[in-house]
Parts: sequence; C-alpha cells; structure tokens
Amino acid sequence: MNTDPEKTNKSIVSQLCDAMYDFDSATVRTLLKDLLSPDCLIHMCYPFGDLHGADTFYSTVYHNLLNAIPDLERRDFIRIAGPTEDDEQWVGCAGYYMGCFQNPWFGIPATGQFVSFRYHEFYKIENEKIVEIQAVWDLPEWLHQINVWPLAPSLGREFQVPGPATNDGVVSRSFSHAHNLQTRQLIVDMLGAMVRHPSEGGPELMELDKFWHPRMNWYGPSGIGTCRGIDGFRRWHQIPFLKAMPDRGQFQDEIQLHFFAEGNYAAVTGWPDMAQTLSHDGWLGIPAIGQKIYLRSLDFWRIENGRIRENWVLVDLLDIYSQLGVDVFARAREIAQTRIP
Repeated sequence: MNTDPEKTNKSIVSQLCDAMYDFDSATVRTLLKDLLSPDCLIHMCYPFGDLHGADTFYSTVYHNLLNAIPDLERRDFIRIAGPTEDDEQWVGCAGYYMGCFQNPWFGIPATGQFVSFRYHEFYKIENEKIVEIQAVWDLPEWLHQINVWPLAPSLGREFQVPGPATNDGVVSRSFSHAHNLQTRQLIVDMLGAMVRHPSEGGPELMELDKFWHPRMNWYGPSGIGTCRGIDGFRRWHQIPFLKAMPDRGQFQDEIQLHFFAEGNYAAVTGWPDMAQTLSHDGWLGIPAIGQKIYLRSLDFWRIENGRIRENWVLVDLLDIYSQLGVDVFARAREIAQTRIP
C-alpha cells in the first residue's frame, strides 16, 4: 500500500515537467505514452478542445507549439498534490512556457522574439497513471506580448506574473494530513462565504478581511490582469464581474469542483467550474446579452499566517468569447496583417 501517494503522484508528473525544461520531442512523446492511461481524457483550453490519449495530445498540442517555438522551455513555479474530498488524487502545476517565437502559430506570423505565457495544468492520477488532464494556457498573454491584442484593455495590471514570494511553490517537504486539510478547508470556507454575495446581500457577507491578507495579490489572466489588496481585487475584477453576472453560484448542479491542498498551497479544478448569465454589462467590454456562459477557472492559493496572501487564477477567456460567437484568433490575424510589409 502506498503510504505517500502525494509524493508518488508528484514524481510521475515531475518526470514530464522536467523533460519539458529542455524540450526534446522524442523524450516528451515517449513519456506521454508511458505516463498517460491509454484512454486518458485531456480537457484543453480553447481552441484545442477535448482530446483522448497521448498521441492525439502530442500531435494536436505540443507538435505545433514546438514548431512555433523550437527552443521551447517549461518552468513550473508551483507543483502540489493531494486528495479531494472524494479521495481523488490530483497534481497541480503552474508556470510558464517560453522561448523564441520563430514560426507561425494559429496562423499568426512569428516575431522572432522571446515570448512566454502562463499555464495552470491539473493531472488526475489513478493506479500510478494519469487518467485526466485539465489545462488552461494563457494564450491571450502571448497575443499581448506579440502586439496583436484583439480584446478590450485589461482593468488590472498586465505583466509577467511572478511565482510565490516564498519561493517554495514546488513543494518538496511533507506536511501533516491535518495541515493539508486545514489549508483546503480555508479555501472551501472562503468560497462558501464569497458566493453568498450578491444573492443573499451586500459584500460584507463575503468576510474578505477574514480570509484575505491586506497585502494580497490576485494574479488574473491576461485580459483581466493583476490586482493588489482587497480594494484592488474588488475594483478591478470582482465588482465588474458580479455587476455583469449577479447570478453567480446559482447553478451548482451544472459544474464540478475538485479542491486539494499541500502545505500552505491549495488548488481547485473543474471543467467547467462556474456557470452564470451575462445579464448586465461591465465585464471584459461584453454587452448584456442575457446568455448563460460556462467558465473554466483553474486556481492556486498560498496561505500565510492563516490568510490568503497570493492567488493565481487562469480563466479560459478565449472559450468564453467562442461561446459568444467571437473568433478572437481571427481578430488577432487581421491585426497581424497590418504589420506585414
């Protein structure tokens, strides 16, 4: 019987992460075949979609990325593992893919310059095999860096989001089961309080001061940006978000959430993990069209002295626009055409 499944599961995923540091296509392809179950379900962000199996995963996702960025490099700054409330075993990773953009990708011309974009990737492990992957890549961050931004300006700050201030996000030491449960429960309690507003009353119901450090950083995806402190979080993200979709938290039977934690880090994954209606304007420049949308948000939190000090959030914004009938890449390609001599 495995007495330390978190360590075992992280070692499985770490093999893949380490091979992607100096990205060798043959090595990565072999590892994917070895580590993924034959029928592994891969939920990738827009425009990749749902995939099955190692070969399809590599040929659809990494083959073209490696062609676009031949010196592709992966760097994790968070890697944690743990069981959910239902005893599912998950490993979560956050970091950056980076390198020189040398060949077209999604029909957008190369710049020859360095680019990077953040990823949040979650791996479900059963019997020492990866059986499910959920991944959001911040492709809008790449579009922003190559100057073909096709969306409304971000309200928050656009910059390369840092890793944890404590430099311990790739967790290597062991923590007690009680410690991990306490971290996980803090996040569950925080989100439970948060969804009480606005359906049950004003923002005081969220008890933000109880759960969030006064110097918190909320690191959102490109298109939303980063916010500092509770006031910054509310002004530049939460208020526009809730103004546009005040029925958040009302469709729990249509979503899934998997919480796990290790040490001072917690994570949530789900595909989708939010459902709400664009009944008002104010978010991302999108008008009030009365359409329900489904959001894929993969998040990490770092706890410091009993409160959340840092929160890394990636939302599949391109999928949201796709649900609304907007082809963001088509817009980006048109912008790129104006740069061709």
